[in-house]
Amino acid sequence: MSEDFVLNATSREDAGKGASRRLRRLEGLVPAIVYGGKKKPASISVNHKDLMKHLENEAFFSHIISLVIDDKAEDVILKDLQRHPAKPEIVHADFMRVSKTKKLNTSVPLHFLNEETSKGVKLQGGNIVHNMVQLEISCLPADLPEFIEVDLADVEVGQVVHISDIQLPKGVTSVALSHGEDHDLPVVAINKPKGGTDDDADAEGEDAEGDSE
Repeated sequence: MSEDFVLNATSREDAGKGASRRLRRLEGLVPAIVYGGKKKPASISVNHKDLMKHLENEAFFSHIISLVIDDKAEDVILKDLQRHPAKPEIVHADFMRVSKTKKLNTSVPLHFLNEETSKGVKLQGGNIVHNMVQLEISCLPADLPEFIEVDLADVEVGQVVHISDIQLPKGVTSVALSHGEDHDLPVVAINKPKGGTDDDADAEGEDAEGDSE
């Protein structure tokens, strides 16, 4: 992990929709909660501008964050965000405490490589269909990847890439696969182009020539 994220926060005692609304409108703060570990859940607030700036970096969603609450730092990950349905605003955030010695479950984004140059697209004219864009994994905080790569270079038309086909980094396992082979879900596929392939057109042409003889 190449990025270091530090987010300052302040403890808060006021609860309820009215208090949260005042935080957002009058103080430019986002109500949030931090939970997990041996400590009790704590209500906090974070600066909206600071949070939005961090959210511009994809790595923030799958990275250990140093959450500084009243000058005391805790290692956390971002577990959930509630966004305003009509405005570019964060309404609420959930952070989960993590331990350096305990595995955590979280979702990380998938980066698809060589989509346009894959055999199924460039040579066979297929269409890529994504079944998932992130994967739930289990690992120690030190092994947490910012993203996982899925190379489509050799994938052909009609092929489906499943979770078990993805090469995961060392120390990282798939949560879905830990539940058994029947949870080996499809990740991405290359489907035949609409209207048939050139081979189908050639075959139709040969049939027409045969009928005319």
